[in-house]
Amino acid sequence: MLIDDVTIEIKGGAGGRGAVAFDKNKLAIGPSGGRGGNGGSIYAEGVADLGALNHFRYKKKIEAEKGGEGRSQFRDGTTGKDSIIEVPVGTVIYNLTNSSRDEITKIGERILLARGGSGGKGNFHFRSPRNTSPKEFQPGTPGEHFTLRLELKMIADVGLIGLPNVGKSSWLNTLTNAKSKVANYQFTTLEPHLGVYYELILADIPGLIEGAHEGKGLGIKFLRHIERTRVLFHFISAESDNPKKDYDTIRKELSKYNPALAEKDEYVFLSKKDIPPEKETILKAKKLSEKIKKTVLPVSVIDDKDIKEMQRILNGIKDEKIKK
Repeated sequence: MLIDDVTIEIKGGAGGRGAVAFDKNKLAIGPSGGRGGNGGSIYAEGVADLGALNHFRYKKKIEAEKGGEGRSQFRDGTTGKDSIIEVPVGTVIYNLTNSSRDEITKIGERILLARGGSGGKGNFHFRSPRNTSPKEFQPGTPGEHFTLRLELKMIADVGLIGLPNVGKSSWLNTLTNAKSKVANYQFTTLEPHLGVYYELILADIPGLIEGAHEGKGLGIKFLRHIERTRVLFHFISAESDNPKKDYDTIRKELSKYNPALAEKDEYVFLSKKDIPPEKETILKAKKLSEKIKKTVLPVSVIDDKDIKEMQRILNGIKDEKIKK
């Protein structure tokens, strides 16, 4: 189960309190209480693991280590250890407490989420000519405390979209080393799957249906993942009785969710061309192309020529990415 939207609480470690102590050495009279240690801070760090948010399924509260208390003989308390939260690249971090927003876009990128508290002063720091034996000290300050919403919006070069059961997973498996589940029923893909084709990241987005932007089917949960893709591969089944309607259904859902999605570069494929009679498939592709004013390429995942053509298109996208 992919967790891609979760709310958690985080708290930086509290600073340790300062010490009240006096020098025990002979002929060395005076305060010797050290400062408390600073509390640990909490950071988010980008990782390649798409399921990195899964460990928040049950653990909703994260707190960094507290700073150690000050000690005698001028010894400061230990600094609390920082806590590192690993999140997938493409995660948007909404701070619900102060309404700020951050984003992890690179592997290894680190963002400070909550700062630890400062250690308090020990009595050594309160000495003065008038107060040679102070007993004052400071408690440590608390660490920052926030409520965060972590939302994963995958960053992929090519997003594979279409109605359920149009062959997206089969193509992802063929073009990459991905191992997406494939079967002849709706919603085989229940969560996004990624594959790598040389420098390109391909994302198989779960099938969308009419009304997806309103929460129907699986669509609303995954429409946001399409926002980050550079290019869309739109698959329509050659078995469909109305390819134009299928095409319009997906385009409508994209536009209603975010009009910018409809402006992305799009390649249209009539998939599963090996199932209907060849003449019927060719006619469907021609009619659809005329209606949507775009080239429609009939393809089959078991046709070597079609696989090579798909690779040629991806190579062109890869070359454009390198130029940029």
